[in-house]
Amino acid sequence: MTILAIDHIQIAMPIGEEEKARAFYVNVLGFDEIPKPADLAKRGGAWFQSQSVQLHLGVEADFRAARKAHPAFIVSDLDALLAKVQAVGYETDTSQPPLEGYKRAHVFDPFGNRIELMEKS
Repeated sequence: MTILAIDHIQIAMPIGEEEKARAFYVNVLGFDEIPKPADLAKRGGAWFQSQSVQLHLGVEADFRAARKAHPAFIVSDLDALLAKVQAVGYETDTSQPPLEGYKRAHVFDPFGNRIELMEKS
């Protein structure tokens, strides 16, 4: 028995903030929104996809941002993406120690969740 792949990553968001999620994940990071199954759509939140990467945002009534735990996405132009994130006013952190073979930085979604962006160097 072997784990073969990740189907999706889920992070939390506050109730009723789907438009903020779309503004960040679609307009800034470049994900496409994908439909949630009808039974799950009733719960709120939103699902996004970029190529083979799926990110699900699920609603939590007592939401607290994940400032340590985070997904890490491989990107194609880290500097341009960071400039875009900063231009629209989202928090970034470029002070992370390097990882061999990667440039990396953290950005924070509208809810304060940490997202790592990595580009192969």
